[in-house]
Amino acid sequence: MPDGRAPVLEGVAQLNQRPDSLDNSHEASALMTEVAVAAADDAGAPGLLAAAELVVAINGAWSYRDPARIVADAVGASKAKTVRTTHGGNTPQMVVNMVAERIAAGDLDVAVVVGAETIWSRRRMRNAGVDRSVTGQPEDVEPDETWGPPLDLVDPYEQARGLQQPVEVYPLFETAIRARRGEGVEAHRDRMADLWQGFNEVAVANPYAWMRTPMTAAEIRDASSANRMVAFPYTKAMCSNWDLDQAAALILCSADAASRLGVPRDRWVFVHGGTEASDTSFVSHRRELGRSPAIAAAWRALSNDRQVGVDDIGYLDVYSCFPSAVEAAVEAMGLDESRPLTLTGGLTFAGGPLNNYVTHSIATLAGCLRKDPDALGLVTANGGLLTKHALGLYAAHPPAAPFRRTSLSAEAVDLQPREAAPEHVGPITLEASTVMHDREGPTHALFAGLIADGRRVWGTSTDDAVMKAAMTTELAGTSADLDADGRIHLG
Repeated sequence: MPDGRAPVLEGVAQLNQRPDSLDNSHEASALMTEVAVAAADDAGAPGLLAAAELVVAINGAWSYRDPARIVADAVGASKAKTVRTTHGGNTPQMVVNMVAERIAAGDLDVAVVVGAETIWSRRRMRNAGVDRSVTGQPEDVEPDETWGPPLDLVDPYEQARGLQQPVEVYPLFETAIRARRGEGVEAHRDRMADLWQGFNEVAVANPYAWMRTPMTAAEIRDASSANRMVAFPYTKAMCSNWDLDQAAALILCSADAASRLGVPRDRWVFVHGGTEASDTSFVSHRRELGRSPAIAAAWRALSNDRQVGVDDIGYLDVYSCFPSAVEAAVEAMGLDESRPLTLTGGLTFAGGPLNNYVTHSIATLAGCLRKDPDALGLVTANGGLLTKHALGLYAAHPPAAPFRRTSLSAEAVDLQPREAAPEHVGPITLEASTVMHDREGPTHALFAGLIADGRRVWGTSTDDAVMKAAMTTELAGTSADLDADGRIHLG
């Protein structure tokens, strides 16, 4: 018999909202409520919701002050405490780790985790001039707790040099990885497209994926009217897709509560262990672009604690906002890139609902493990610019040792940060590059470089010859000049 305090994932649910008429679309809190009810039905124990002591809402692109309270009241859990997370794709797994820790300590018995986005319908309703009623809350309403550290994407120096969004940074990671592998521009694009074709194939078979249209590697790799170049070498089909309406929910409880509330044993998925770790807050200070010592340290801690290796993992979902995020995790954990790396199809094809993707990947994993009770499953989660990470290990069989959550310090990760050199003018050695595009074509190139003392600099160029070189030649390791306006001039 399992330990009565063992944290168990009992109910999961996912949904997509894409009605024929926008008049039939619902707000995000309604979708959260719907999947919470569906998760209790999935557990075979609707009474789980009334027994919930905690409802956690994954932060999203909406204006609710305390969406977990809306959900709690709607499902009959009005006495439950509420939580809203900070931003970050790491937060769903971080939340599961924190909930599991409280359950194992005897401080909590039943918790509901929900998240939803309605970016697709909201954008189309705005364009059509259609209003949708949204539940309001008084200005003084606040959740009982906020979980998660703040997520700052870029510092003022990075922002001044054109680095503001993930789509401008992850392709820089990508070309840094390419250079380390010594692949060459075209061979790298081929390998990356083959990798993403595998993700697409999983999404086609996933009933909860947002985009289920089959795509070949060539269709993913090459720009077209339906798949424009966004940030070389990334086409649209290699970028996280937020234009969707999706929701997912998880219900976790202690083994004792699961038994007491009548959850059938074949629904139980145990949370075996969880870890969290962070890379440097800002990319300027990374030792190497496109590498993650934090993922490596988090996996090492979880692997050692649970006495498992990568070959023991039967089901794996690696966070996949862009190919470089997958490649960094593969390297950090010692994975084989040819093995299945996604259960959903990833954030391009299955969908990237802002911070909530990993709620979907955990829900998908639960279904796999219920069908294969001897197997282990692993989920990785990533927030920001390959910055904040959370890992979770699951199985339908109980763990050999009680659940443990490990949150690693910067010292434990051994970040070895660099300094930035915002004042530098003069010679640099290029590290990485990308070329940003709009619908008309290339707009500007972004570069990372190092100066002689090892500090990092950022630069830009709108010169056609420079942009062409960045898309056809391996520039990493070559010399360039950075002028006082932050412009890159090739040697």
